[in-house]
Amino acid sequence: MAKITEKITQLGWFYGSSLTATFTRKPLLVPATVKLNNPLFPFPRTQVLYRCCRAMSKSNGTLSSSRPVMVKENIDLTDKEKQIFDRLRAVLRHFSLETKLRVAGGWVRDKLLGKECYDIDIALDNMLGREFCEKVNEYLVASGEETQGVGVIQSNPDQSKHLETARMRLFDVWIDFVNLRSEDYCENSRIPTMQFGTAEQDAYRRDLTINSLFYNINTCSVEDLTGRGLEDLKCGKIVTPLPPKETFLDDPLRVLRAIRFSARFKFEMVEELKVAAADNDVKSAISDKISRERVGHEIDLMVSGNQPIKAMTYVSELGLLWVVFTPPENCDPSISKEHDKACVGYMDLAWRHMHGVGCSFSDEQRRLYLYASLLLPLRKTVYLDNKKKTVPVVNYIFRNSLKLKASDADDVMRLHSAAEKLLSLIPVVLSGENMQTAEITWETEVIDVDVPLKLRILLGLLLREIKDLWRAALMLSTLLYKNDSSVEGDLEQRRQVFMEVEREILKLGLDKVWEIKPLINGKDIIRLLELGKGGPVVSEWQRKLLQWQLAYPSGSVEECIDWMTRQAQLKQA
Repeated sequence: MAKITEKITQLGWFYGSSLTATFTRKPLLVPATVKLNNPLFPFPRTQVLYRCCRAMSKSNGTLSSSRPVMVKENIDLTDKEKQIFDRLRAVLRHFSLETKLRVAGGWVRDKLLGKECYDIDIALDNMLGREFCEKVNEYLVASGEETQGVGVIQSNPDQSKHLETARMRLFDVWIDFVNLRSEDYCENSRIPTMQFGTAEQDAYRRDLTINSLFYNINTCSVEDLTGRGLEDLKCGKIVTPLPPKETFLDDPLRVLRAIRFSARFKFEMVEELKVAAADNDVKSAISDKISRERVGHEIDLMVSGNQPIKAMTYVSELGLLWVVFTPPENCDPSISKEHDKACVGYMDLAWRHMHGVGCSFSDEQRRLYLYASLLLPLRKTVYLDNKKKTVPVVNYIFRNSLKLKASDADDVMRLHSAAEKLLSLIPVVLSGENMQTAEITWETEVIDVDVPLKLRILLGLLLREIKDLWRAALMLSTLLYKNDSSVEGDLEQRRQVFMEVEREILKLGLDKVWEIKPLINGKDIIRLLELGKGGPVVSEWQRKLLQWQLAYPSGSVEECIDWMTRQAQLKQA
Protein backbone atom coordinates (compact mmCIF):
# COMPACT_ATOMS: atom_id res chain seq x y z
CA MET A 1 0.00 0.00 0.00
CA ALA A 2 2.81 2.39 0.90
CA LYS A 3 4.56 1.72 -2.41
CA ILE A 4 1.40 2.38 -4.39
CA THR A 5 0.77 5.61 -2.49
CA GLU A 6 4.35 6.64 -3.25
CA LYS A 7 3.79 5.87 -6.94
CA ILE A 8 0.66 8.01 -7.05
CA THR A 9 2.56 10.87 -5.42
CA GLN A 10 5.30 10.58 -8.06
CA LEU A 11 2.69 10.80 -10.81
CA GLY A 12 1.61 14.09 -9.29
CA TRP A 13 -2.16 13.62 -9.67
CA PHE A 14 -4.39 15.72 -7.46
CA TYR A 15 -7.98 14.86 -6.55
CA GLY A 16 -10.28 16.37 -3.98
CA SER A 17 -12.40 13.32 -3.14
CA SER A 18 -12.12 9.57 -2.74
CA LEU A 19 -11.46 7.53 -5.86
CA THR A 20 -10.60 4.10 -7.12
CA ALA A 21 -7.26 4.05 -8.97
CA THR A 22 -6.28 1.17 -11.24
CA PHE A 23 -2.59 0.58 -11.97
CA THR A 24 -1.05 -2.05 -14.21
CA ARG A 25 2.57 -3.03 -13.65
CA LYS A 26 4.45 -5.18 -16.09
CA PRO A 27 5.39 -7.94 -13.58
CA LEU A 28 1.71 -8.38 -12.65
CA LEU A 29 -0.68 -10.48 -14.72
CA VAL A 30 -3.73 -8.59 -13.46
CA PRO A 31 -4.27 -4.94 -12.50
CA ALA A 32 -4.11 -4.00 -8.84
CA THR A 33 -7.02 -1.84 -7.65
CA VAL A 34 -6.60 0.36 -4.58
CA LYS A 35 -9.33 2.28 -2.77
CA LEU A 36 -8.16 5.63 -1.36
CA ASN A 37 -10.77 7.12 0.97
CA ASN A 38 -8.92 10.31 1.69
CA PRO A 39 -6.05 10.88 -0.72
CA LEU A 40 -5.68 14.58 -0.03
CA PHE A 41 -2.67 14.18 2.27
CA PRO A 42 -0.21 12.93 -0.39
CA PHE A 43 -1.26 15.59 -2.91
CA PRO A 44 -0.59 19.11 -1.62
CA ARG A 45 -2.53 21.92 -3.30
CA THR A 46 0.71 23.85 -3.71
CA GLN A 47 1.58 21.83 -6.83
CA VAL A 48 2.15 24.01 -9.87
CA LEU A 49 0.14 21.67 -12.08
CA TYR A 50 -3.11 19.84 -11.54
CA ARG A 51 -3.22 16.58 -13.44
CA CYS A 52 -6.50 14.91 -14.02
CA CYS A 53 -7.30 12.01 -16.27
CA ARG A 54 -9.88 13.24 -18.76
CA ALA A 55 -11.53 9.85 -18.96
CA MET A 56 -12.36 9.76 -15.24
CA SER A 57 -15.70 8.10 -14.76
CA LYS A 58 -18.13 10.05 -12.59
CA SER A 59 -19.71 6.91 -11.25
CA ASN A 60 -16.69 5.12 -9.82
CA GLY A 61 -13.70 7.38 -10.39
CA THR A 62 -11.81 4.68 -12.30
CA LEU A 63 -8.80 5.98 -14.15
CA SER A 64 -8.32 5.01 -17.79
CA SER A 65 -5.05 4.97 -19.69
CA SER A 66 -5.98 8.20 -21.56
CA ARG A 67 -3.45 11.02 -21.53
CA PRO A 68 -4.07 13.30 -18.52
CA VAL A 69 -4.84 16.97 -19.12
CA MET A 70 -2.39 19.23 -17.31
CA VAL A 71 -3.96 22.41 -15.96
CA LYS A 72 -2.00 25.11 -14.15
CA GLU A 73 -3.14 26.18 -10.72
CA ASN A 74 -2.31 29.83 -11.40
CA ILE A 75 -1.94 32.02 -14.46
CA ASP A 76 1.58 33.27 -15.18
CA LEU A 77 1.52 36.65 -16.93
CA THR A 78 4.08 37.68 -19.50
CA ASP A 79 5.78 41.06 -19.11
CA LYS A 80 3.57 42.43 -21.89
CA GLU A 81 0.41 41.20 -20.18
CA LYS A 82 1.54 42.74 -16.89
CA GLN A 83 2.01 46.08 -18.67
CA ILE A 84 -1.45 45.90 -20.23
CA PHE A 85 -3.25 44.95 -17.03
CA ASP A 86 -1.31 47.52 -14.97
CA ARG A 87 -2.38 50.19 -17.48
CA LEU A 88 -6.03 49.14 -17.24
CA ARG A 89 -5.95 49.21 -13.44
CA ALA A 90 -4.35 52.68 -13.63
CA VAL A 91 -7.31 53.87 -15.73
CA LEU A 92 -9.70 52.57 -13.07
CA ARG A 93 -7.80 54.37 -10.32
CA HIS A 94 -7.48 57.61 -12.30
CA PHE A 95 -11.22 57.95 -12.82
CA SER A 96 -12.23 56.22 -9.55
CA LEU A 97 -14.19 53.67 -11.55
CA GLU A 98 -15.80 50.71 -9.83
CA THR A 99 -15.75 48.74 -13.07
CA LYS A 100 -14.68 45.12 -12.80
CA LEU A 101 -12.36 44.05 -15.64
CA ARG A 102 -12.26 40.39 -16.55
CA VAL A 103 -10.36 38.62 -19.30
CA ALA A 104 -12.84 36.16 -20.77
CA GLY A 105 -12.78 32.91 -22.69
CA GLY A 106 -9.95 31.46 -24.71
CA TRP A 107 -7.10 33.43 -23.17
CA VAL A 108 -7.92 32.08 -19.69
CA ARG A 109 -8.30 28.53 -21.00
CA ASP A 110 -5.03 28.60 -22.92
CA LYS A 111 -3.03 30.16 -20.10
CA LEU A 112 -4.28 27.50 -17.69
CA LEU A 113 -3.19 24.86 -20.22
CA GLY A 114 0.27 26.42 -20.32
CA LYS A 115 -0.16 27.80 -23.85
CA GLU A 116 0.56 31.33 -24.94
CA CYS A 117 -2.41 33.32 -26.23
CA TYR A 118 -2.42 36.76 -27.80
CA ASP A 119 -6.19 37.10 -28.17
CA ILE A 120 -7.25 39.16 -25.14
CA ASP A 121 -10.98 39.83 -24.74
CA ILE A 122 -11.97 41.95 -21.75
CA ALA A 123 -15.49 41.93 -20.31
CA LEU A 124 -16.81 44.96 -18.40
CA ASP A 125 -19.61 44.80 -15.86
CA ASN A 126 -21.05 48.32 -16.00
CA MET A 127 -20.18 50.06 -19.28
CA LEU A 128 -19.88 49.44 -23.00
CA GLY A 129 -16.53 48.62 -24.54
CA ARG A 130 -16.30 51.85 -26.53
CA GLU A 131 -17.03 53.89 -23.38
CA PHE A 132 -14.12 52.28 -21.57
CA CYS A 133 -11.83 52.75 -24.59
CA GLU A 134 -12.68 56.46 -24.47
CA LYS A 135 -11.66 56.47 -20.81
CA VAL A 136 -8.36 54.82 -21.74
CA ASN A 137 -7.67 57.55 -24.29
CA GLU A 138 -8.59 60.26 -21.78
CA TYR A 139 -6.07 58.71 -19.39
CA LEU A 140 -3.41 58.67 -22.12
CA VAL A 141 -4.01 62.37 -22.81
CA ALA A 142 -3.74 63.17 -19.08
CA SER A 143 -0.48 61.17 -18.96
CA GLY A 144 0.95 62.99 -21.97
CA GLU A 145 0.89 59.88 -24.14
CA GLU A 146 -0.41 59.34 -27.65
CA THR A 147 -4.02 58.24 -27.92
CA GLN A 148 -5.02 55.08 -29.76
CA GLY A 149 -7.63 54.59 -32.45
CA VAL A 150 -10.80 52.77 -31.41
CA GLY A 151 -12.65 50.48 -33.77
CA VAL A 152 -16.24 49.47 -33.06
CA ILE A 153 -17.85 46.32 -34.46
CA GLN A 154 -21.60 46.76 -34.28
CA SER A 155 -23.88 44.03 -32.99
CA ASN A 156 -25.92 42.04 -35.51
CA PRO A 157 -28.51 39.98 -33.58
CA ASP A 158 -30.05 38.65 -36.77
CA GLN A 159 -26.80 36.75 -37.37
CA SER A 160 -26.30 35.82 -33.69
CA LYS A 161 -23.75 38.61 -33.19
CA HIS A 162 -25.35 40.06 -30.06
CA LEU A 163 -22.64 42.31 -28.67
CA GLU A 164 -21.04 45.54 -29.78
CA THR A 165 -17.27 45.12 -29.54
CA ALA A 166 -14.68 47.88 -29.24
CA ARG A 167 -11.04 47.30 -30.16
CA MET A 168 -7.86 49.26 -29.48
CA ARG A 169 -4.10 48.67 -29.25
CA LEU A 170 -2.25 48.73 -25.94
CA PHE A 171 1.49 48.15 -25.94
CA ASP A 172 1.24 46.89 -29.55
CA VAL A 173 -1.39 44.27 -28.67
CA TRP A 174 -4.97 44.41 -29.95
CA ILE A 175 -7.48 44.23 -27.09
CA ASP A 176 -11.23 43.68 -27.48
CA PHE A 177 -13.60 45.26 -24.94
CA VAL A 178 -17.19 44.14 -24.51
CA ASN A 179 -19.80 44.39 -21.77
CA LEU A 180 -21.09 41.48 -19.72
CA ARG A 181 -24.60 40.59 -20.77
CA SER A 182 -27.69 38.60 -19.99
CA GLU A 183 -30.43 37.69 -22.44
CA ASP A 184 -34.22 37.66 -22.42
CA TYR A 185 -36.09 36.02 -25.27
CA CYS A 186 -39.51 37.37 -26.14
CA GLU A 187 -42.15 34.89 -27.26
CA ASN A 188 -42.00 34.07 -31.00
CA SER A 189 -38.65 35.81 -31.34
CA ARG A 190 -35.23 34.20 -31.76
CA ILE A 191 -33.44 37.53 -31.20
CA PRO A 192 -32.79 38.22 -27.51
CA THR A 193 -33.12 41.51 -25.71
CA MET A 194 -29.61 42.31 -24.51
CA GLN A 195 -29.00 44.01 -21.18
CA PHE A 196 -26.12 44.35 -18.75
CA GLY A 197 -25.69 41.18 -16.76
CA THR A 198 -23.61 39.78 -13.97
CA ALA A 199 -20.41 37.87 -14.57
CA GLU A 200 -22.26 34.68 -13.64
CA GLN A 201 -25.04 35.33 -16.16
CA ASP A 202 -22.42 36.04 -18.80
CA ALA A 203 -20.53 32.84 -18.00
CA TYR A 204 -23.64 30.71 -18.44
CA ARG A 205 -24.51 32.18 -21.82
CA ARG A 206 -21.09 31.25 -23.27
CA ASP A 207 -20.56 28.40 -25.70
CA LEU A 208 -18.60 25.91 -23.55
CA THR A 209 -17.70 25.56 -19.89
CA ILE A 210 -13.98 25.55 -20.70
CA ASN A 211 -14.50 28.95 -22.36
CA SER A 212 -16.61 30.36 -19.49
CA LEU A 213 -13.65 31.01 -17.19
CA PHE A 214 -12.68 34.57 -16.25
CA TYR A 215 -9.43 36.13 -15.10
CA ASN A 216 -10.35 39.01 -12.81
CA ILE A 217 -7.84 41.79 -13.49
CA ASN A 218 -8.92 43.67 -10.37
CA THR A 219 -8.18 40.74 -8.04
CA CYS A 220 -5.63 38.85 -10.21
CA SER A 221 -7.59 35.63 -9.81
CA VAL A 222 -9.32 32.97 -11.94
CA GLU A 223 -13.13 32.80 -11.61
CA ASP A 224 -15.10 29.66 -12.45
CA LEU A 225 -18.65 30.94 -12.12
CA THR A 226 -20.38 27.95 -13.71
CA GLY A 227 -18.64 25.69 -11.21
CA ARG A 228 -17.68 23.34 -14.05
CA GLY A 229 -15.11 25.10 -16.19
CA LEU A 230 -11.99 24.02 -14.34
CA GLU A 231 -13.22 20.49 -13.80
CA ASP A 232 -14.19 20.01 -17.46
CA LEU A 233 -10.83 21.46 -18.49
CA LYS A 234 -8.98 19.00 -16.25
CA CYS A 235 -11.09 16.08 -17.45
CA GLY A 236 -10.90 17.05 -21.13
CA LYS A 237 -14.64 17.40 -21.68
CA ILE A 238 -16.56 19.55 -24.13
CA VAL A 239 -19.73 20.62 -22.31
CA THR A 240 -22.12 23.56 -22.64
CA PRO A 241 -22.96 25.60 -19.50
CA LEU A 242 -26.69 25.37 -20.25
CA PRO A 243 -28.58 22.52 -21.98
CA PRO A 244 -26.79 22.05 -25.32
CA LYS A 245 -29.80 22.39 -27.64
CA GLU A 246 -30.76 25.66 -25.98
CA THR A 247 -27.16 26.87 -26.28
CA PHE A 248 -26.90 25.87 -29.95
CA LEU A 249 -30.22 27.40 -30.97
CA ASP A 250 -29.13 30.66 -29.33
CA ASP A 251 -26.02 30.74 -31.52
CA PRO A 252 -25.72 27.71 -33.87
CA LEU A 253 -22.09 28.57 -34.62
CA ARG A 254 -21.35 27.08 -31.20
CA VAL A 255 -21.83 23.62 -32.73
CA LEU A 256 -18.84 24.18 -34.99
CA ARG A 257 -16.85 25.74 -32.17
CA ALA A 258 -17.53 22.69 -29.99
CA ILE A 259 -16.25 20.45 -32.78
CA ARG A 260 -13.19 22.62 -33.34
CA PHE A 261 -12.17 22.71 -29.67
CA SER A 262 -12.84 18.99 -29.27
CA ALA A 263 -10.49 18.25 -32.18
CA ARG A 264 -7.90 20.86 -31.25
CA PHE A 265 -7.46 19.76 -27.63
CA LYS A 266 -8.42 16.11 -28.19
CA PHE A 267 -11.23 16.59 -25.68
CA GLU A 268 -14.36 14.45 -25.59
CA MET A 269 -17.76 15.86 -26.55
CA VAL A 270 -20.33 14.59 -24.06
CA GLU A 271 -23.15 12.48 -25.47
CA GLU A 272 -25.89 15.02 -24.76
CA LEU A 273 -23.97 17.64 -26.75
CA LYS A 274 -23.52 15.30 -29.74
CA VAL A 275 -27.24 14.48 -29.78
CA ALA A 276 -28.11 18.18 -29.77
CA ALA A 277 -25.55 18.96 -32.49
CA ALA A 278 -27.14 16.36 -34.79
CA ASP A 279 -30.68 17.63 -34.09
CA ASN A 280 -32.61 18.74 -37.19
CA ASP A 281 -33.69 22.01 -35.54
CA VAL A 282 -30.04 22.85 -34.87
CA LYS A 283 -29.06 21.94 -38.44
CA SER A 284 -31.78 24.25 -39.77
CA ALA A 285 -30.55 27.02 -37.47
CA ILE A 286 -26.99 26.64 -38.80
CA SER A 287 -28.32 27.06 -42.35
CA ASP A 288 -30.74 29.91 -41.62
CA LYS A 289 -29.40 31.88 -38.68
CA ILE A 290 -25.64 32.10 -39.18
CA SER A 291 -23.88 34.11 -41.85
CA ARG A 292 -21.90 31.99 -44.27
CA GLU A 293 -18.82 34.09 -43.55
CA ARG A 294 -18.88 32.97 -39.89
CA VAL A 295 -19.39 29.34 -40.91
CA GLY A 296 -16.51 29.55 -43.39
CA HIS A 297 -14.25 31.12 -40.78
CA GLU A 298 -14.86 28.25 -38.32
CA ILE A 299 -14.27 25.61 -41.00
CA ASP A 300 -11.10 27.39 -42.06
CA LEU A 301 -9.82 27.30 -38.48
CA MET A 302 -10.50 23.55 -38.39
CA VAL A 303 -8.74 22.84 -41.69
CA SER A 304 -5.80 25.05 -40.71
CA GLY A 305 -5.63 23.60 -37.20
CA ASN A 306 -3.63 20.79 -35.66
CA GLN A 307 -6.34 18.11 -36.05
CA PRO A 308 -8.16 18.76 -39.36
CA ILE A 309 -9.07 15.10 -39.97
CA LYS A 310 -10.55 14.64 -36.52
CA ALA A 311 -12.57 17.86 -36.95
CA MET A 312 -13.97 16.89 -40.37
CA THR A 313 -14.72 13.39 -39.09
CA TYR A 314 -16.83 14.89 -36.30
CA VAL A 315 -18.59 17.18 -38.79
CA SER A 316 -19.42 14.16 -40.94
CA GLU A 317 -20.46 11.87 -38.08
CA LEU A 318 -22.88 14.49 -36.76
CA GLY A 319 -24.49 14.75 -40.20
CA LEU A 320 -23.28 18.31 -40.73
CA LEU A 321 -20.98 17.96 -43.75
CA TRP A 322 -23.51 19.09 -46.35
CA VAL A 323 -25.09 21.55 -43.91
CA VAL A 324 -21.74 23.33 -43.88
CA PHE A 325 -20.41 22.52 -47.36
CA THR A 326 -23.87 23.14 -48.79
CA PRO A 327 -23.98 22.12 -52.47
CA PRO A 328 -26.29 23.80 -55.00
CA GLU A 329 -29.43 22.09 -56.27
CA ASN A 330 -29.38 19.89 -59.35
CA CYS A 331 -25.81 18.67 -59.05
CA ASP A 332 -24.59 16.41 -61.83
CA PRO A 333 -23.81 13.74 -60.81
CA SER A 334 -25.95 13.98 -57.68
CA ILE A 335 -24.28 13.99 -54.25
CA SER A 336 -25.22 10.97 -52.14
CA LYS A 337 -24.64 9.98 -48.52
CA GLU A 338 -21.68 7.90 -49.71
CA HIS A 339 -19.86 11.12 -50.56
CA ASP A 340 -19.55 11.85 -46.82
CA LYS A 341 -17.27 8.87 -46.27
CA ALA A 342 -15.44 9.40 -49.55
CA CYS A 343 -14.65 13.07 -48.83
CA VAL A 344 -13.40 12.50 -45.28
CA GLY A 345 -11.67 9.30 -46.40
CA TYR A 346 -9.66 11.10 -49.07
CA MET A 347 -8.73 13.84 -46.62
CA ASP A 348 -7.53 11.26 -44.11
CA LEU A 349 -5.54 9.46 -46.80
CA ALA A 350 -4.05 12.76 -48.00
CA TRP A 351 -3.04 13.68 -44.43
CA ARG A 352 -1.28 10.36 -43.85
CA HIS A 353 0.27 10.50 -47.33
CA MET A 354 1.67 13.97 -46.66
CA HIS A 355 3.28 12.86 -43.40
CA GLY A 356 4.51 9.61 -44.95
CA VAL A 357 6.28 11.45 -47.76
CA GLY A 358 7.59 14.10 -45.37
CA CYS A 359 6.52 16.97 -47.60
CA SER A 360 7.16 20.32 -45.91
CA PHE A 361 4.28 22.48 -47.14
CA SER A 362 3.80 26.05 -46.03
CA ASP A 363 0.69 26.65 -43.91
CA GLU A 364 -1.19 27.97 -46.94
CA GLN A 365 -0.10 25.10 -49.19
CA ARG A 366 -1.16 22.57 -46.56
CA ARG A 367 -4.52 24.30 -46.15
CA LEU A 368 -5.28 24.26 -49.89
CA TYR A 369 -4.05 20.67 -50.21
CA LEU A 370 -6.41 19.52 -47.46
CA TYR A 371 -9.38 21.37 -48.94
CA ALA A 372 -8.58 19.86 -52.34
CA SER A 373 -8.35 16.35 -50.86
CA LEU A 374 -11.62 16.75 -48.94
CA LEU A 375 -13.45 17.84 -52.10
CA LEU A 376 -11.63 15.45 -54.44
CA PRO A 377 -14.73 13.24 -54.95
CA LEU A 378 -16.59 16.36 -56.21
CA ARG A 379 -13.93 17.46 -58.70
CA LYS A 380 -16.05 16.44 -61.70
CA THR A 381 -19.43 17.43 -60.22
CA VAL A 382 -21.10 20.45 -61.85
CA TYR A 383 -24.37 22.38 -61.80
CA LEU A 384 -26.18 24.95 -63.95
CA ASP A 385 -26.10 28.49 -62.56
CA ASN A 386 -28.73 31.17 -63.11
CA LYS A 387 -27.30 31.90 -66.55
CA LYS A 388 -27.53 28.21 -67.51
CA LYS A 389 -23.76 28.03 -67.44
CA THR A 390 -22.08 24.82 -66.28
CA VAL A 391 -20.07 25.58 -63.12
CA PRO A 392 -18.01 23.27 -60.87
CA VAL A 393 -19.73 22.53 -57.55
CA VAL A 394 -16.39 23.11 -55.77
CA ASN A 395 -16.52 26.72 -56.97
CA TYR A 396 -20.01 27.12 -55.49
CA ILE A 397 -19.00 25.65 -52.13
CA PHE A 398 -16.09 28.05 -51.66
CA ARG A 399 -17.82 31.17 -52.95
CA ASN A 400 -21.34 30.63 -51.62
CA SER A 401 -21.39 28.01 -48.88
CA LEU A 402 -18.21 29.06 -47.06
CA LYS A 403 -17.80 32.59 -48.45
CA LEU A 404 -14.04 32.13 -48.51
CA LYS A 405 -11.70 33.96 -50.86
CA ALA A 406 -12.38 33.60 -54.58
CA SER A 407 -8.71 32.68 -54.94
CA ASP A 408 -9.29 29.67 -52.66
CA ALA A 409 -11.88 28.31 -55.08
CA ASP A 410 -9.57 28.97 -58.02
CA ASP A 411 -6.56 27.35 -56.34
CA VAL A 412 -8.43 24.21 -55.28
CA MET A 413 -9.90 23.80 -58.78
CA ARG A 414 -6.42 24.30 -60.24
CA LEU A 415 -5.14 21.58 -57.92
CA HIS A 416 -7.88 19.22 -59.09
CA SER A 417 -7.17 20.00 -62.74
CA ALA A 418 -3.40 19.61 -62.31
CA ALA A 419 -3.87 16.32 -60.42
CA GLU A 420 -5.90 14.92 -63.33
CA LYS A 421 -3.26 16.02 -65.83
CA LEU A 422 -0.42 14.57 -63.77
CA LEU A 423 -2.40 11.36 -63.53
CA SER A 424 -2.04 10.89 -67.30
CA LEU A 425 1.72 11.51 -67.13
CA ILE A 426 2.54 9.20 -64.22
CA PRO A 427 2.64 6.04 -66.41
CA VAL A 428 5.02 7.78 -68.81
CA VAL A 429 7.38 8.73 -66.00
CA LEU A 430 7.23 5.36 -64.26
CA SER A 431 7.57 3.06 -67.27
CA GLY A 432 8.99 5.20 -70.03
CA GLU A 433 5.78 4.57 -71.95
CA ASN A 434 5.75 6.05 -75.46
CA MET A 435 4.30 9.54 -75.30
CA GLN A 436 2.18 8.88 -78.37
CA THR A 437 0.36 5.97 -76.69
CA ALA A 438 -0.23 7.81 -73.41
CA GLU A 439 -3.63 9.39 -72.94
CA ILE A 440 -2.60 13.05 -73.10
CA THR A 441 -5.79 14.94 -73.87
CA TRP A 442 -5.20 18.26 -72.15
CA GLU A 443 -2.47 19.64 -74.46
CA THR A 444 -3.78 19.13 -77.96
CA GLU A 445 -0.72 20.26 -79.88
CA VAL A 446 2.94 19.92 -78.96
CA ILE A 447 5.73 21.16 -81.21
CA ASP A 448 7.62 18.60 -83.26
CA VAL A 449 10.55 17.52 -81.11
CA ASP A 450 12.07 14.22 -80.08
CA VAL A 451 9.71 12.12 -77.93
CA PRO A 452 11.79 12.35 -74.70
CA LEU A 453 11.59 16.16 -74.89
CA LYS A 454 7.80 16.10 -75.05
CA LEU A 455 7.64 14.90 -71.43
CA ARG A 456 9.68 17.91 -70.33
CA ILE A 457 7.38 20.21 -72.30
CA LEU A 458 4.19 18.77 -70.81
CA LEU A 459 5.51 18.69 -67.26
CA GLY A 460 6.90 22.21 -67.66
CA LEU A 461 3.59 23.58 -68.94
CA LEU A 462 1.78 21.94 -66.06
CA LEU A 463 4.15 23.32 -63.43
CA ARG A 464 3.92 26.80 -64.93
CA GLU A 465 0.16 26.52 -64.50
CA ILE A 466 0.12 25.26 -60.89
CA LYS A 467 3.39 26.94 -59.76
CA ASP A 468 4.52 26.20 -56.18
CA LEU A 469 1.49 23.99 -55.57
CA TRP A 470 2.87 21.33 -57.90
CA ARG A 471 3.90 18.97 -55.10
CA ALA A 472 0.41 19.21 -53.59
CA ALA A 473 -1.07 18.41 -57.02
CA LEU A 474 1.32 15.49 -57.44
CA MET A 475 0.31 14.10 -54.04
CA LEU A 476 -3.38 14.33 -55.03
CA SER A 477 -2.66 12.58 -58.34
CA THR A 478 -0.91 9.72 -56.55
CA LEU A 479 -4.02 9.30 -54.39
CA LEU A 480 -6.02 8.83 -57.59
CA TYR A 481 -3.45 6.67 -59.38
CA LYS A 482 -4.97 3.22 -60.00
CA ASN A 483 -7.49 4.11 -57.32
CA ASP A 484 -10.44 5.87 -58.95
CA SER A 485 -13.14 3.90 -57.14
CA SER A 486 -11.70 3.58 -53.63
CA VAL A 487 -9.97 5.74 -51.06
CA GLU A 488 -8.16 2.72 -49.68
CA GLY A 489 -4.78 1.63 -50.96
CA ASP A 490 -1.16 1.03 -50.23
CA LEU A 491 0.26 4.30 -48.89
CA GLU A 492 3.78 3.00 -49.25
CA GLN A 493 3.20 2.35 -52.94
CA ARG A 494 1.80 5.86 -53.35
CA ARG A 495 4.81 7.28 -51.56
CA GLN A 496 7.12 5.49 -54.00
CA VAL A 497 5.14 6.82 -56.98
CA PHE A 498 5.27 10.36 -55.61
CA MET A 499 9.00 10.24 -54.96
CA GLU A 500 9.81 8.80 -58.37
CA VAL A 501 7.80 11.43 -60.24
CA GLU A 502 9.17 14.21 -58.00
CA ARG A 503 12.70 12.94 -58.66
CA GLU A 504 12.10 13.05 -62.43
CA ILE A 505 10.73 16.60 -62.27
CA LEU A 506 13.78 17.76 -60.31
CA LYS A 507 16.10 15.83 -62.61
CA LEU A 508 14.60 17.68 -65.57
CA GLY A 509 15.31 20.98 -63.78
CA LEU A 510 11.65 22.02 -63.76
CA ASP A 511 11.35 23.30 -60.18
CA LYS A 512 10.67 27.07 -60.36
CA VAL A 513 10.10 26.73 -64.12
CA TRP A 514 7.25 29.24 -63.79
CA GLU A 515 9.84 31.94 -63.11
CA ILE A 516 11.47 31.57 -66.53
CA LYS A 517 10.98 34.64 -68.75
CA PRO A 518 10.25 34.29 -72.49
CA LEU A 519 13.30 34.71 -74.72
CA ILE A 520 11.21 36.58 -77.28
CA ASN A 521 8.28 38.85 -76.40
CA GLY A 522 5.20 39.68 -78.41
CA LYS A 523 6.59 42.87 -79.96
CA ASP A 524 9.68 41.01 -81.18
CA ILE A 525 7.49 38.30 -82.73
CA ILE A 526 5.50 40.95 -84.64
CA ARG A 527 8.71 42.62 -85.84
CA LEU A 528 10.64 39.45 -86.77
CA LEU A 529 7.76 37.81 -88.62
CA GLU A 530 6.50 41.11 -90.08
CA LEU A 531 2.96 40.48 -88.85
CA GLY A 532 1.90 44.11 -88.71
CA LYS A 533 -0.27 43.71 -85.59
CA GLY A 534 -0.92 41.43 -82.65
CA GLY A 535 -3.75 38.98 -82.14
CA PRO A 536 -4.31 35.22 -82.09
CA VAL A 537 -1.37 34.58 -84.39
CA VAL A 538 1.04 36.20 -81.92
CA SER A 539 -0.51 34.25 -79.01
CA GLU A 540 -0.03 31.02 -80.96
CA TRP A 541 3.65 31.79 -81.57
CA GLN A 542 4.16 32.67 -77.90
CA ARG A 543 2.74 29.26 -76.96
CA LYS A 544 5.06 27.49 -79.41
CA LEU A 545 8.13 29.45 -78.31
CA LEU A 546 7.43 28.62 -74.68
CA GLN A 547 7.34 24.94 -75.62
CA TRP A 548 10.64 25.34 -77.48
CA GLN A 549 12.23 26.90 -74.37
CA LEU A 550 10.98 24.03 -72.25
CA ALA A 551 12.39 21.49 -74.70
CA TYR A 552 15.73 23.30 -74.98
CA PRO A 553 16.37 25.03 -71.62
CA SER A 554 19.93 25.96 -72.64
CA GLY A 555 18.87 27.43 -75.98
CA SER A 556 19.90 30.98 -76.84
CA VAL A 557 17.79 33.85 -78.21
CA GLU A 558 19.45 33.43 -81.61
CA GLU A 559 18.63 29.72 -81.72
CA CYS A 560 15.04 30.46 -80.73
CA ILE A 561 14.68 33.10 -83.46
CA ASP A 562 16.22 30.73 -86.00
CA TRP A 563 13.74 27.97 -85.07
CA MET A 564 10.78 30.36 -85.23
CA THR A 565 11.87 31.71 -88.62
CA ARG A 566 12.21 28.23 -90.08
CA GLN A 567 8.85 27.18 -88.70
CA ALA A 568 7.20 30.28 -90.19
CA GLN A 569 8.76 29.55 -93.59
CA LEU A 570 7.56 25.91 -93.45
CA LYS A 571 4.07 27.10 -92.59
CA GLN A 572 4.04 29.53 -95.52
CA ALA A 573 5.31 26.83 -97.87
